[in-house]
Amino acid sequence: MAIFTVLRAAFGYLFLVLIVRIVGRRPGKQLTPFEFVLVFYLGGLTLTGMVGQEVSMTNAICQILTIGLCHYGLSILRYHSLSFTRILDGVPLVLMENNTWRSGTMRKMRIQDDDVMDMAREDDLRDFSGVRSAVLETYGEISIIPNESEEEE
Repeated sequence: MAIFTVLRAAFGYLFLVLIVRIVGRRPGKQLTPFEFVLVFYLGGLTLTGMVGQEVSMTNAICQILTIGLCHYGLSILRYHSLSFTRILDGVPLVLMENNTWRSGTMRKMRIQDDDVMDMAREDDLRDFSGVRSAVLETYGEISIIPNESEEEE
């Protein structure tokens, strides 16, 4: 019975990591996909262990330990393999470069120019003329690189 608990926990975690990767990134300062999955999945497992059909702290502890080990294993794989990291985390995506929008990338990531402008305003830029490029980072934040003339002011 405990082996099914461990397998169910591992499958659930890995499935959620896959789903978060498929769904994609959103702009803004957020948790990384791994942190997001870990926080919510562990909370759900803990709650299930307390109020679910199998009201057993032993099952909850087994599930939580399984998730911790899965997370640790993925972290090791990400550390040792650049290609695995790219598959799991993706790569930074250029949204705007030299005053030219990469509309295909923005459409695919479901980002509008207003999202980029929100981040530019945080860097005290008033319009797009001050933006040399905008990059959607792997963790969901949009980085703004100002034009040289804006940096000197």
